[in-house]
Amino acid sequence: MLRHFIVFIFLSASFQLLFGQLNVEKPNIILINCDDMGYGDLGSYAPIKHQTPALDKLAKGGQRWTQFYAPASVCTPSRAGLLTGKLPIRTGMYGKRNGVLFPFSLGGLPQKEQTLAKLLKGAGYSTAMVGKWHLGHLPEFLPTSHGFDSYYGIPYSNDMQRVPKRWKNWQVYVQDYQQGINGFLDYKNYNVPLMRNEIRIEQPVNQNTLTKRYTEEAIAIIERTDSQPFFLYLAHSMPHIPLFRSERFAGKSRGGIYGDVIEEIDWSVGQLLKALKRVNKLKNTLIIFTSDNGPWLMFDTHGGATAGLRGSKATAFEGGYRIPTIFYWKGKIKPATIDQLGSGLDIYTTISSIIGAGKRTIDGYDLSPTLFFQQSSKRDKVYYYLKNELIAIRKGDFKLHLKQIEISNSGMQIIDKNAALFDLREDPYEKLNVVTKYPKIKKRLIKEIKQHLDNTQVTMSQLDLN
Repeated sequence: MLRHFIVFIFLSASFQLLFGQLNVEKPNIILINCDDMGYGDLGSYAPIKHQTPALDKLAKGGQRWTQFYAPASVCTPSRAGLLTGKLPIRTGMYGKRNGVLFPFSLGGLPQKEQTLAKLLKGAGYSTAMVGKWHLGHLPEFLPTSHGFDSYYGIPYSNDMQRVPKRWKNWQVYVQDYQQGINGFLDYKNYNVPLMRNEIRIEQPVNQNTLTKRYTEEAIAIIERTDSQPFFLYLAHSMPHIPLFRSERFAGKSRGGIYGDVIEEIDWSVGQLLKALKRVNKLKNTLIIFTSDNGPWLMFDTHGGATAGLRGSKATAFEGGYRIPTIFYWKGKIKPATIDQLGSGLDIYTTISSIIGAGKRTIDGYDLSPTLFFQQSSKRDKVYYYLKNELIAIRKGDFKLHLKQIEISNSGMQIIDKNAALFDLREDPYEKLNVVTKYPKIKKRLIKEIKQHLDNTQVTMSQLDLN
């Protein structure tokens, strides 16, 4: 008993000492969020044709999470969940008709929401956002209205504002893209603006150089010599289709144009690491690398990979929600592979804990005990929403789909109204439906769903305002 008490006191003291150091140091924080990068798109997660040496090195030197989930399986709600730590249903960043925000949308992330940038700005950080926003293009919804000191990037997805009239029809666009006709890889066919704070500085933006320019902007932020700690949210526009890459990477990868795009993103990460080391900030910088959702498989070789996980972007299967995620902090986070549950919803609460703010969001968990001491993750459940509807729940190893929704090659939904239960520990690919084998588990998960829905306040949709 005495020995156990001494161990407890030692661990508690160590924990307080470490977090006391973290609070004093106020680490710089870089959050890198890719667009539609699949679970199987990095060499540290699956065999690939293209090369990702910088990210593989980051994974080897940090924590590689193998069961980490996006807040949603499409852009807008996922990004809202990442920055607020709340399920999108609570912030209005969901839609019954529209799955994401569009250039004609009148809504966006409400200003009343406490974003990660607002939290860090209040804690003395300089805050910068580089890349794709997609939480509202009107002035009151832009990053500079949500706690970011500066913004450089595009306000929504890089495939929006399509110019050819025939592309106004989604099915025609998909067909054209798949067949490779009508100049779909000409950036001039997408009237997407590049913004500096609230001003449009280039339209259409030359998407061939976007990743390169994002990287240069990020390095400039890293190299600033002021004494403030910084928060950099770098949200790459790629590998969301249409795919673009700079001349240096064109045709260089064995993985085709998709591989070129991933290799340029990997190069970008490498450049950030070099910049941090050059200005002696690497040891005091927490780097988080993740994706907003799974790949868009219907675009075939332009759509990424799930490493065999079922489903894709816009589904509630693992391929749509489970994403590659790496936490790196030299000298603070010991290298490990974490085979436990985590979510983009947890990043807000985790960072809050690290800087000493101690604010937990209603849907987020503090992952810092796992990051620094490899303790068990506190998260034991994942909720899978599509638009405004809860489609599935995971608790522990078991995942229950109330109904199954697939996406066809044409982008249409294929709905199987039958419930399905999967044991993800034995069957991560969701192939074997064991719902008849475990009726009690199904009943228990349905009860969990009911309790969740009864206690979840739904806010008016911002995505359907148009």
